[in-house]
Amino acid sequence: MKERRIGVLGAGSMGAAIMRGLLTARYVKPEALCASDVSSDRLSKLKDELQIVTTNSNQELVRFADVVVLAVKPQTVVSVLSEIGDAWQKDTLVLSILAGVSTATLEASLPTVVRVIRAMPNTAAVVLESATAVTRGTRAAADDIATALTLFGCIGKAVEVPESMMDAVTGLSGSGPAFVLLAIEAMADGAVRVGMPRAMALELAAQTFAGTARLLLQSGEHPAVLKDRVTSPAGTTIAGLMELEAAGVRHAFAKAVARAAERAGQLGRGPRPDERTGD
Repeated sequence: MKERRIGVLGAGSMGAAIMRGLLTARYVKPEALCASDVSSDRLSKLKDELQIVTTNSNQELVRFADVVVLAVKPQTVVSVLSEIGDAWQKDTLVLSILAGVSTATLEASLPTVVRVIRAMPNTAAVVLESATAVTRGTRAAADDIATALTLFGCIGKAVEVPESMMDAVTGLSGSGPAFVLLAIEAMADGAVRVGMPRAMALELAAQTFAGTARLLLQSGEHPAVLKDRVTSPAGTTIAGLMELEAAGVRHAFAKAVARAAERAGQLGRGPRPDERTGD
């Protein structure tokens, strides 16, 4: 079978993480992976690090690849696709990782021979532990979903969802790593407060999150069930849990996910007036 040629349009942090993950998983060889970006310096560094093909021309990239990962800023995607024009190859598959941008918006800006899959990975792609959801556009077939699930499965766990869930996915697993990192940092701060060295506190906090997440996934049980098993009467855990509940931590995390999901929807509708002249 002919090896796929993958193009990543937008070599920022997420695009670069996907490329590193695909190469680590040996899904594609460096010479079959191309990146385009407005920053020549960024491309030069990626070329040196990954030995991939690079270009400043988005048109050159879409002529190179049969699968194109769209990783530009959501607010710029329509103009970026417009500039590419008719350079697209026949039967190109586009995998968009743009928060808030619907498959309908993408399909309206692309030739009818191009199929669209929308995806939302996260930055854990670089260590092959991304949580990715994918959803298909109207022109995409079952084989295209299979391709997307295989590609994103190389960099973690990938599932198919209806498009109506994609903003929620963005708020949960797309923005979620930042929320988890904040929690790890806060727990480490607590340990430092009572005398533990910073490096040790961070290592133990991070491993606690990693181990607990694996336990939850492998057990298949509800978090509350596992939580209760380590919560002894009048013990240390219940004392800490009462502090978290009193501080409204549960509510704050839920609101963070919901707010991030709302923002994803706003990105798909275009920038706010105060965002029109910059990031």
